[in-house]
Amino acid sequence: MIEISLRTQKIDKMNTKEIFDSHLVDYEQWFDKHSSVFLSEIEAVRELIPEGDTLRGIEVGLGTGRYAQALKLKEGVEPAAKMRSLALARGIDAIDAVAENLPYGDMKFDFVLMIFSIAYFNDLHLAFKEAFRVLKRNGSLLVGFIDNASKSGKIYEAGKDGSIFYSHAKFYTVNKVVEELYAVGFRHFEFRQTLFGNPSEINAVQFPKNGHGEGCFVVVKASKKNN
Repeated sequence: MIEISLRTQKIDKMNTKEIFDSHLVDYEQWFDKHSSVFLSEIEAVRELIPEGDTLRGIEVGLGTGRYAQALKLKEGVEPAAKMRSLALARGIDAIDAVAENLPYGDMKFDFVLMIFSIAYFNDLHLAFKEAFRVLKRNGSLLVGFIDNASKSGKIYEAGKDGSIFYSHAKFYTVNKVVEELYAVGFRHFEFRQTLFGNPSEINAVQFPKNGHGEGCFVVVKASKKNN
């Protein structure tokens, strides 16, 4: 979820869970106000999700379940209690857990999604390592995030201290994300990008392009394949 207006409200020293639970209404209203941006993000993710009726996937960092619901996922983890309750209400099996310690056995899933959540992980390397562990052989991890190297990404980085949702966020470049994915064993990377131009001016769904470097929102697909 990209916060279109970087609000100047100062954030007290709350942890990430408290911030999201305390501003749940703002979070939910964003999706209604900026549906074109949301749907553009969904299209970029959907292009890279493995196809198959029997495939099992989870989202790590469900939020209120908006992305999981749109992408027809049935389960995942979310540490913020109020957000998790809304995800449950949307029919998603939302478990109280964090990315760095997933409550699943080894090699259980065909794919794992992380959409915007990497900005709030305490340990990106450990989170990717956990995703690798729970994926089946030939499974895929899809990571959607704001590209810190993009023009719009630099704007969000510069204004995040005054933002409700981004005050605690850490933005990454595509190269950094790929480097961390490679370090835990992922290979065979694919990329999609969307949100071209100023996100606050997007009023129609944009279709994704291959690669990265132009769009503010990037999806990296990494595969757990034999090296």
